Amino acid sequence: MIYTRPMFEIEVSHRFSAAHAVTVGGIPEELHGHDWRVTITIQGPDLDHEDLLVDFHAVESSLKTAISPFAGRTMNGVPPFDVLHPTAERLAEFVAGVVHPNIPSGCRIASVAVEEAPGCIARWLPDR
Repeated sequence: MIYTRPMFEIEVSHRFSAAHAVTVGGIPEELHGHDWRVTITIQGPDLDHEDLLVDFHAVESSLKTAISPFAGRTMNGVPPFDVLHPTAERLAEFVAGVVHPNIPSGCRIASVAVEEAPGCIARWLPDR
């Protein structure tokens, strides 16, 4: 098999519990909670001097920073979801925005997946 250029990925996940109330199809849902799982995938072609794409712990720390304001709370009252609709899609987009500045040069966020219930996953992908 011939590879033109290698690509490496790492994936880091974190779980937290939070409630939200959303409107679907014009109908407001009641306030309800989820055990959310957020997974971020980082990708890049090169490893560093320690043969790492990026340190798992650094990504985990940045991911926890992004989601910690929501843990154990109602997301609708916590910025930016005090003005944005607190959907899984918007949470994925928000996490990408918070984590992005902490990603080393040469790497990129390949995706952020938010699972709000088993089998129900919203995924944010960068513009290609």
